Amino acid sequence: MTEESDAATPRQRVVRVPGSRRARLTPVPGSDPEPESAAAETTPPRERPKGAKGPNDDQLFQDVPPHY
Repeated sequence: MTEESDAATPRQRVVRVPGSRRARLTPVPGSDPEPESAAAETTPPRERPKGAKGPNDDQLFQDVPPHY
């Protein structure tokens, strides 16, 4: 590899964030900087299973599992 080809391609830069211990990278050219927001909008709602209903099914469907 030559250094000339590396200089021609746009690269990410490191940006210091005031008041933070971590630095941030600029987005890659041509990428979506917020892919998580698009994924959350397209998530279909949970469907209830068919069949007999148990005594605690309503509570189980209302509970949200913790995110670790």
